[in-house]
Amino acid sequence: MTDTDCLFCKIVAGEVPSDEVASTATTYAFRDINPGAPTHVLVVPRQHLESAASVTAEHGALLADLIGTAQQVALQEGIAESGYRLVFNVGDDALNSGPHLHVHVIGGRKLGWPPG
Repeated sequence: MTDTDCLFCKIVAGEVPSDEVASTATTYAFRDINPGAPTHVLVVPRQHLESAASVTAEHGALLADLIGTAQQVALQEGIAESGYRLVFNVGDDALNSGPHLHVHVIGGRKLGWPPG
């Protein structure tokens, strides 16, 4: 299930180029084009969902796959032991610019708190 107007669906389909980091049957991970840290990777489901606000209990396996891919990315990028942040942005105030569920894997340096 894809949205023909969705940038992330086009990236997953290979219609828009991306720097692939990891790929599974249900997820795709690629480098953010405007990184906020040395490691900044987006993990998206291959299935189109608007955002974390549209996730329901029926998406439990998909969320587990997203987190599993994010963990794989952290291992591959060498940040699993030092620490990393997983971020879901929802809505305009969170600066969610892509209307497709995605999780940011951010690390490679000491991250500040609070994040915003």
